[in-house]
Amino acid sequence: MTHPATDAEPWSAPTPDPRTGPLDATVEVPGSKSLTNRYLVLAALADAPGVLRGALRSRDTDLMVDALRALGATVTEGADPSEWHVVPASLEGDATIDCGLAGTVMRFVPALAALNLGTVTLDGDEGARVRPMGPVLDGLRALGVGVDDGGRGRLPATVTGVGSVRGGSIDVDASASSQFVSGLLLAAARFEQGLTLRHTGVTLPSLPHIDMTVAVLREAGVEVDDSRPAIWQVRPGPVAGRDVRVEPDLSNAAPFLTAALVVGGTVRIPGWPSATTQPGAMLPDILTTMGGTAVLDGDTLAVSGTGEVRGIDADLRECGELAPTIAALAALADSPSRLRGIAHLRGHETDRLAALATEITRLGGRAEQTSDGLVITPRPLHGDVVRTYHDHRMATAGAVLGLRVDGVRVENVGTTAKTLPGFTRMWDGMLAQRAGTVS
Repeated sequence: MTHPATDAEPWSAPTPDPRTGPLDATVEVPGSKSLTNRYLVLAALADAPGVLRGALRSRDTDLMVDALRALGATVTEGADPSEWHVVPASLEGDATIDCGLAGTVMRFVPALAALNLGTVTLDGDEGARVRPMGPVLDGLRALGVGVDDGGRGRLPATVTGVGSVRGGSIDVDASASSQFVSGLLLAAARFEQGLTLRHTGVTLPSLPHIDMTVAVLREAGVEVDDSRPAIWQVRPGPVAGRDVRVEPDLSNAAPFLTAALVVGGTVRIPGWPSATTQPGAMLPDILTTMGGTAVLDGDTLAVSGTGEVRGIDADLRECGELAPTIAALAALADSPSRLRGIAHLRGHETDRLAALATEITRLGGRAEQTSDGLVITPRPLHGDVVRTYHDHRMATAGAVLGLRVDGVRVENVGTTAKTLPGFTRMWDGMLAQRAGTVS
């Protein structure tokens, strides 16, 4: 499965004619990237074959599959492209792994490579080479693993494994990314002594993603003690091979649900879980604060709006991946917004705070960076090219702006294939579903 990395011409984001009526749309969102890649890693470490159903097929998840295959796992597609059958990895032999721009690949795979008997070289896209990796690599060094990154704390890096990892206790500063913690915890049950990991930084962003990691480990029979703040203890033991179903990606639902507020009408997402560790679960409350209504009926979340958007003062520390969508919505609001707790977004696919401030300003808005977020003051916007910086969430933020602003063109919209292949088709399909029409 291949995914486009670039587009020859910017995509013209559609601006609906208000005379066509309010939205009345249902959008099927594919599986969670975060869960898919965690389940894949655990399946490769398991003591028996496993199956993933409803898995996301995207650039990030296909890169993870390729990485696991390079480490000796057998991963085959089932009757449906979203079904993966996994025979655990042999973890023996030299390998070269392309991480692309996937944080989950570059930060989850090194600990697997440490269990490998052989040398594993990890590299990725140009943008991946500026994303921080030091805490994961230093953590492995502290456990006696051979790691060579030229002292950069970034890709490219080489991990030389001897077939086992001693394990023990380490201190890790995960202030820049919760993935540093998750990447080490996922493999820790296979360490001889397990792992006790202590976070030493002042802040810990996106804690729900660590909670997600702990939850999937426990589901696989791994004993995890997280009773003490910022300390996790994983006991050594087997990882169960399982048949699991992946939840829809709630963060990828964000731009579609946001459209209900901007355009007016209702957008529904089926398969919404009643309880989840996904940070996207915070969306209903955020969108309600910004002027919408949200109702969960069975497993379908319906968000409705009137076309009016209110500004917000919100700490997005635990759901930073929603920030680009919320920032775009804030630029269309009737009052200023302050988004806080998201300084760590400077180390994502791009510096998302700088990118959002630059692109909102390019369209005539006012967006200022603070030490840990953004202050967005709405102004009349005009059409222009929204640059995406190879960041999928910048592309979907541009689509949200285009709902209200005629002439918005999104550069390299194909970067959405990182987590949401077929985005423009889904977007057009949503906008075609209007009250009084048949979709």
